[in-house]
Amino acid sequence: MASYVGIDPSTKTGLVRLDEDGEIWDEIEISVGLNGREPTAKDMARLIDAVMGRLQKGDRIAIEGFGFASQTGFLLGGIGWGIRMEIERAGMQYIEIAPSALKKFSGAGGNAAKEILAVEVYKRWGVQYKSNNVTDAYVLAQIARAIHEPVRLIKCQTEVIQKLKG
Repeated sequence: MASYVGIDPSTKTGLVRLDEDGEIWDEIEISVGLNGREPTAKDMARLIDAVMGRLQKGDRIAIEGFGFASQTGFLLGGIGWGIRMEIERAGMQYIEIAPSALKKFSGAGGNAAKEILAVEVYKRWGVQYKSNNVTDAYVLAQIARAIHEPVRLIKCQTEVIQKLKG
């Protein structure tokens, strides 16, 4: 049975796993308990290890691309690249999804605020999360699923999938 995983890499990484029918198998925000302090390399390694501990061979993974407007770009880049390298090292593959494509797929539009995205996710799929990171991971898992399963899509979703399939 296939599973589809969405990962929103951050200091609080969102991860969601869906089955081929869109049922949620896993939904979590992975954090290393920084309590307001800057993370160390050891903290980042623990976070990456925690993410990898939830992945399985055969997972179809979608990971959010880098947001270049972020004030914490170096930190998030380190976490994001660390997760990507470990996925590769484990012999798994992933597809990278631009933040604007994630938002468009939700129906919120390519530059929508996080609050608008959360509303669209609730309207479209009936799920709601306290964490924006988990919300993003949910949409990413739905994108991975739509790439591989015969999922009924609305126009904006079809456009995103067609672009990803290139």
